[in-house]
Amino acid sequence: MQDGILTVRALTEQLRRSLEGRFPFVWVRGEVSNLSRPGSGHIYFSLKDQNAQLQCVWFRGQQRQAEQGQSFDPLTGEVFDSPRPSPLELLRNGLDMLCAGRISVYAPRGQYQMLVELVQPAGQGLLAQAFEERKRRLAEAGYFAQERKRLPPWNPQRVALITSPSGAAVHDFLELARDRGSGAQIRLFPASVQGEEAAPEIVRALETANEQNWAQVIVLIRGGGSLEDLWAFNEESVAEAVFHSRLPVVAGIGHEVDVTLADMTADLRAATPSHAAQLLWPLRAELRQRLDESEAALRRAFAARLEREELALRERENALRWFSPQRHQARLAEQLARLSLTLRRAARQWLADKSRVLEGLERSRRAALTLGRLDTRQARLSLLRAALDAALPRRLSDAEHTLALARNRLRTAGGSWLESRSRRLESLETALAASDPLSPLRRGYALVRTAQGGILRSVGQTAPGREIEVRLADGRLAAVVGSVSPDAAQSGEENT
Repeated sequence: MQDGILTVRALTEQLRRSLEGRFPFVWVRGEVSNLSRPGSGHIYFSLKDQNAQLQCVWFRGQQRQAEQGQSFDPLTGEVFDSPRPSPLELLRNGLDMLCAGRISVYAPRGQYQMLVELVQPAGQGLLAQAFEERKRRLAEAGYFAQERKRLPPWNPQRVALITSPSGAAVHDFLELARDRGSGAQIRLFPASVQGEEAAPEIVRALETANEQNWAQVIVLIRGGGSLEDLWAFNEESVAEAVFHSRLPVVAGIGHEVDVTLADMTADLRAATPSHAAQLLWPLRAELRQRLDESEAALRRAFAARLEREELALRERENALRWFSPQRHQARLAEQLARLSLTLRRAARQWLADKSRVLEGLERSRRAALTLGRLDTRQARLSLLRAALDAALPRRLSDAEHTLALARNRLRTAGGSWLESRSRRLESLETALAASDPLSPLRRGYALVRTAQGGILRSVGQTAPGREIEVRLADGRLAAVVGSVSPDAAQSGEENT
């Protein structure tokens, strides 16, 4: 699978886990249609109403409640005077039926379906009717809303357990708690889980656990039983106590097929008391596996980090070698060797060129310097030497005279320039001395600043009682304005 791209099977598996986790057990009412009874013993049908249809499968292994001749309802525990017909016989196309089970996904067809566990006609007993009425009322009040439910902490260390201390559920829960997680403290809040006193005791236990505020999560558990046995958990007072609990509540009441109002109101529903412990604490083997995986991941990360650092170190070493003085000297030596070779080649070429030129000149000289030409040129040379000897003293005298004049002009100009620069320097020194802010202070004046550091130029800038700073030539004075008296003439000018 590429990053971000799922295969059809992977997506279908994620949808299946999501649906099974969201709908572990639901009741659905609808009209039976498309009923099929193949030889495998499984039963396939659809539940439909006016607007929707749900595919259902009732596997043979889940048809235990369909035994013929039972004189009681295995769901509600109601006892009847005569044996009731099997739901297998009642299941017909067009009948209104109630089916209970979990929602899953059938991967080969990519469709969701209901895995049926219980089937009964739509007619219900008085307790079931009361249950549905309370369920409707609490649902309208928002007791079952998913957005208000909180996830319990993972691997909690402090757990408040509300159950009967003499029941089998508490032993199953504690046994699993002892073998799972990283160790936790469990505080038992005993309460009856069946009978008339059960609901008030459960409510008091919930309130006490919240008042103590010791636990991280509250666990409410009870073993299986009939609808009458579990009726305390269908009382509105218990559902209200669960709803108003400040601590998250995990409910594991009865068997997987048992669903109470407390289950639906709780922040997390467990199928059984043992399942509640499984939801709270992971297997120790899983924790060890996570630890091993974390250690392996840490080792891999350390190895990767070490490899990256070694690579960076090698890069820096290479860079250091490249910029080191020794390497720099080596590069200069290589460059000097190349330049020396180039220079030798250029020198040889230059000498060869000059040799050819010299040979040509020598040939020309030999051809040009005959005895007659040599005498003529010797005579010409004598004349030029005589003219040079006559003109050289005169040129030297003229050059010395010109040099003397230039020297005199330079001395005159230099003196004038120095004199003008001296006058300019004296003028700048005078202006600088006049601009010195401390010069008036040495003559007895003072520089006054406000407490904020601003220069005080007018009496209007201050008031009696304000702090000022007086700067004198040799230091500072901290003072407080006693009174302010504006100058009359100055004030008149300002008013004008």
